[in-house]
Amino acid sequence: MNLIIKNGLINDNEKSYKADILIENGIIKQIGTNTEQKNYKTIDADNKLILPGGVDVHTHMDLDLGKYKAVDDFYTGTVAAAFGGTTTIVDHIAFGPKGCSLSHQIDEYHKLAKEKAVIDYSFHGVIQHVDEQILHEMNEMVNEGITSFKVYMTYDNMLSDEEILKVLIQAKKINAVIAVHAENDGAIQYLRNYYKSLNSSKPIYHALSRPDSTEAEAINRMIYLSEIAEFPHLYFVHVSTKKGLDEIITARRRGVKNIYCETCTQYLTLTEDYYNKENCEGLKYIMAPPLRRTGDVEALWEGVINDDVDVIATDHCPFFLEQKLKAKYDFTIAPGGVPGVEERMEIVLTEGIKRGISINKIIDKLSTRPAEIFSLYPRKGAIQVGSDADIIIISEKNETIKQENRHSRADYTPYEGFKINYIVETTILRGDIIIQDNKLDAEMGDGQFMKRKSMKG
Repeated sequence: MNLIIKNGLINDNEKSYKADILIENGIIKQIGTNTEQKNYKTIDADNKLILPGGVDVHTHMDLDLGKYKAVDDFYTGTVAAAFGGTTTIVDHIAFGPKGCSLSHQIDEYHKLAKEKAVIDYSFHGVIQHVDEQILHEMNEMVNEGITSFKVYMTYDNMLSDEEILKVLIQAKKINAVIAVHAENDGAIQYLRNYYKSLNSSKPIYHALSRPDSTEAEAINRMIYLSEIAEFPHLYFVHVSTKKGLDEIITARRRGVKNIYCETCTQYLTLTEDYYNKENCEGLKYIMAPPLRRTGDVEALWEGVINDDVDVIATDHCPFFLEQKLKAKYDFTIAPGGVPGVEERMEIVLTEGIKRGISINKIIDKLSTRPAEIFSLYPRKGAIQVGSDADIIIISEKNETIKQENRHSRADYTPYEGFKINYIVETTILRGDIIIQDNKLDAEMGDGQFMKRKSMKG
């Protein structure tokens, strides 16, 4: 579609200005004033905000945990994303069969996404064991456009420190990004068993069994391993604590290079008090890492202000409420994860601007910086000539988030009752209007796989 967006206030990660945007063949062709073209569809965005489409680099679509499976596949999950103004995701894929190749799960996820996604997408590879073949495959995957890989320091497929170091050394050679779920597994397993032995299995003990020190210690350990590996690109997913963030800040100050910090919407808005809700309601909020205290929330916002936090993502991983409540009062068997891909842009804009943070800085965390770190920029995360025309148009008006106005398959939202001041009215993907007037105008499979290049340096 050839399109002109007129009279809106364009906001990117650096500045805000009034101009028109001319789009041809899915690409931003011209930004200026008095733009006129015959036979072009025109959108009048007077009194509206124009932003680059959101880039969410932490989702879990179609995640199969064996006993449980996330309820959003690549269709319903990307529809929810589109309604919330996100036009690109990079998905963290599930573990594959024991001993499988690195490409096995990537191949499976191409099948899951290709005919379903309505927005653009890519994948992070997942490393669940390490040998020479896996290290060789990392290089092959980079050549195929998968330039980031996730490792876990907890869960069944966690890597040892020796294995992690081997991965980091290889990542340095091939300029890949290593994303890490950083929690101290041994301490967590001890505390989970300890609280269960005391019959302390209510949801609040989920938080108590994963204290802030378990995150901070693991982050610290990863940083020193990265130093041994001569500073490959190291990306900490879902940082949830002041202690964890402080480890990153301290490391940067002493000269550690190439480390990046992500937090998520829930860690900026919700606290561990939610685990004390009556009638097992606290099980809704089981996720790892858990919700934290008010002091952690404030520290993370300060990190956003100071650019200690690079990215705000979601860790979107929804389950039906029935699946959560089957755990009754045993937090250890509730599936971990919550929806959030639709709420991110509107909530973070609302809460951030309330705190006096510029819209430009917020856009940097929601769109530009994640696109840069994961090699999608300037095709994604930008409003500039030559970029994909991934654009959202936002109105400043008040609305309340309710389950009835959500689009994920999940049957609850952790943000029920949140007041938002910024509403995504229109979502444009590569020049095509896919959301307008609260209606979807996209077909399954319209999203494209984004083949990425490795980072430099």
